[in-house]
Amino acid sequence: MMPNLPKSPPAWVNEFKAFIMRGNVVDLAVGIIIGAAFTGIVNSLVKDVFTPLIGLATGGVDFTNVFITLKGPTEATLEAAQKAGAVTINVGLFLNSVIQFVIVGFAIFWLVKVISRFKAKEEAKPEAEQAPPPRTEVLLEQIRDAIREKPTGV
Repeated sequence: MMPNLPKSPPAWVNEFKAFIMRGNVVDLAVGIIIGAAFTGIVNSLVKDVFTPLIGLATGGVDFTNVFITLKGPTEATLEAAQKAGAVTINVGLFLNSVIQFVIVGFAIFWLVKVISRFKAKEEAKPEAEQAPPPRTEVLLEQIRDAIREKPTGV
């Protein structure tokens, strides 16, 4: 014998559907996905472009291997120290994160600035390109103006 299953979904299912399909929730999801993709680009920009340039400017210092060994064997590279089981303060990795944060902030600043310009142009556009009013509205305005101009003491 088949168990009695409910014929309609619980009320919370419909509430969840309404919540998830709201515009701001969908926009947030799209923003998170784009942000994750943008993070990959910024990581590559920091690691592959800026870190070597900063290292060159500072005399070949590779920030990745700037660390302080608290406990354990002292090694030449962070990777070797971590493999040896040393406890380290990873100053270079922190500096890379700070540089990455500044680059992300700078990129977001310019992105918002460009989007704001486009938005301002779009908002100014409709005022300049307004369609003429319908003929009936023009005729009604003319009738109104003619009535106002007509002398009242006949």
